[in-house]
Amino acid sequence: MRPLEIQSVVETPSLRLRPPRLNDAGRLAKLLNDFEVAKMTTSIPHPYGIEDAEQFLREATPETFVVEHPDHGPIGTVGFSEGEGRRAELGYWIGKPYWGGGFATEAARGAMGWAKSVWNRRHVAARHFVDNPASGEVLCKSGFLYTGLVTPSISKARNEIVPSRWMVWLA
Repeated sequence: MRPLEIQSVVETPSLRLRPPRLNDAGRLAKLLNDFEVAKMTTSIPHPYGIEDAEQFLREATPETFVVEHPDHGPIGTVGFSEGEGRRAELGYWIGKPYWGGGFATEAARGAMGWAKSVWNRRHVAARHFVDNPASGEVLCKSGFLYTGLVTPSISKARNEIVPSRWMVWLA
């Protein structure tokens, strides 16, 4: 059993971060079956189908949230995984129709507030591909700082190794 088996709902000014539900699969699959979205993640394959989304939702941990917009429904996900040495790592994606609206930053900030106040984390890592500076901007606006470390990371959608810039958030 994991140390914290709790799921929360996080309200931000224009979004709701909530537990994933199996009936989110169709919407998430539609948004993730866009190569422009999938290629900027490490673990999302392309093409991405309903079966992929259902598997993701079945395996989602309590530290995973669906990013829900009041007018559009689910527009992405944000959550945490455990990396080396039980290090928490933030990951997120937002569907392409919602890029540029500040939703990724708002979702990341909401998730980091949850990580600090509910999950009691004082250190969280994140990384972004070097060819995705917009993600770096989101992380900077969410309180992350660059570490100077660049490492190779797999992009399943691209089926290749891509350099990633590491960042850290300290409470």
